[in-house]
Amino acid sequence: MSTELKAQDIIAQVQAWVNSVVVGENFCPYAAPVLDRVHYQLLASDPHEQLQDFIDSCYQLQAESAIETALLIVPQGLEDFDDYLERLDLLQALLEAQGFIGEFQLASFHPDYCFDGISAEEAENYTNRSPWPIFHLLRESSLSEALEHVSSPEKIPERNRRHAERLGVAHLRAALQRSKEAKA
Repeated sequence: MSTELKAQDIIAQVQAWVNSVVVGENFCPYAAPVLDRVHYQLLASDPHEQLQDFIDSCYQLQAESAIETALLIVPQGLEDFDDYLERLDLLQALLEAQGFIGEFQLASFHPDYCFDGISAEEAENYTNRSPWPIFHLLRESSLSEALEHVSSPEKIPERNRRHAERLGVAHLRAALQRSKEAKA
């Protein structure tokens, strides 16, 4: 495991990031009501084991209605953002091949997240930057239901972009760093 960190500490860092950045900055208006129903899991670094862990997580989410959403954390092996994006494409194809399209969606977070066509130093990238590479597995039905309660959901990405710009890179970088310092 990366730099001798314990699994509990990695999960604590992701929880701190969810609380302070995702919910704290309201980048995801659907997150706060389900914080107690988020499943945090570390995926294996071995690519084959990782794919099996991912599918197992899909089946777990399918079987356990008490879990609203899953944050699948990869502490080792996907540090490079391009490698992460390739794995994201593979997981998306796996969702489709396993018949989970329409049931689950994938969202993506990475420490070096960079939106296509945007400079790596832009504040808006921090809306998807996380302490570790993360694949977010969402129930599509829950997402649809949540969208019914949000005014103008199509405006969320633009609102987040403007909010990130107002906060500034220094503020967002510091918030991300603070989450990386959390311990279980």
